[in-house]
Amino acid sequence: MITQRAELGFVAEKIAGEFLEKGGYAILARNYRKPWGEIDIVCEKEGIVVFVEVKANKSVVAGFEPELRADWKKMAKVQRTAETFLASKQYESEQEWQLDIVSVSFDKEKGVAQIKHFKNI
Repeated sequence: MITQRAELGFVAEKIAGEFLEKGGYAILARNYRKPWGEIDIVCEKEGIVVFVEVKANKSVVAGFEPELRADWKKMAKVQRTAETFLASKQYESEQEWQLDIVSVSFDKEKGVAQIKHFKNI
């Protein structure tokens, strides 16, 4: 059985992927998993590999923005997983890469999603 949280995450990742593609990013992988971490979206733009953590809320609440849940512990796991991805795909050691966060908050009243993209965090 799929939980509401899993459904929220799935929908948010889909919206984030579409947002990135519209912004000129090419999606390379989704939900790249290792025992120590997961990367929601791996994409590339202008030769830079971008590892994206997607965070979502089912409503817009000031002070409880989804990006606030991407703390240093979470992002350290994302970084370790990103380094593993680069090594496993045999990228050169000079390959430029960065960590981004895409925050998705659903506004039920307006029927839209608010999207924020934090680059190279």
